Amino acid sequence: MFTGIVEELGRVVALDVAGDSARLRVAGAIVTSDAEHGSSIAVNGVCLTVIESGRDAAAAGEFTADVMAETLVKSNLGDLRPGDPVNLERPMQLGARLGGHLVRISLPAELARYVVDKGSITVDGISLTVVEAEADSFSVSLIPTTLELTTLGGKQAGAPVNLEVDVIAKYTERLLGLDGKTAAQPAGASIGGQRS
Repeated sequence: MFTGIVEELGRVVALDVAGDSARLRVAGAIVTSDAEHGSSIAVNGVCLTVIESGRDAAAAGEFTADVMAETLVKSNLGDLRPGDPVNLERPMQLGARLGGHLVRISLPAELARYVVDKGSITVDGISLTVVEAEADSFSVSLIPTTLELTTLGGKQAGAPVNLEVDVIAKYTERLLGLDGKTAAQPAGASIGGQRS
């Protein structure tokens, strides 16, 4: 789980597409300081698993992650080029200070019902407050610091971004059965049709 508070502005070193996936290498000294194989790092709000970092990496301060084809298509990661800036964040730690809002990194198709005035939304991994929500759009106010320390300062109108809404609204909707799916049942769990 991530907070949407960007820890550092990293840089893409390489994005090598091969078949139905890609290998992304990113430079970021802060997020790699304690990263190891299997660690999670959010890149522009997309959670990726580190496959190489630190002493194993080709260069100190870099990490490598595999990105599946679906993620390349449904996020802006497929548009990245070497030298591009990216927003980087490590996951929350139990007991750590919590800022921003709760973010579950995913790529939902419809978000409008979750976006409300003065609510939270994550844009490219950056936790922001919604100023005004409309049926098909929303607005946010950006302070100079956010523009200077994140990728938003370099974005042009119409550039693709990754969006995520506050996960508590999604959990509430699911628990109340309002998402069109069956609410969680208190009985045992099942895998492959077998009950435990």
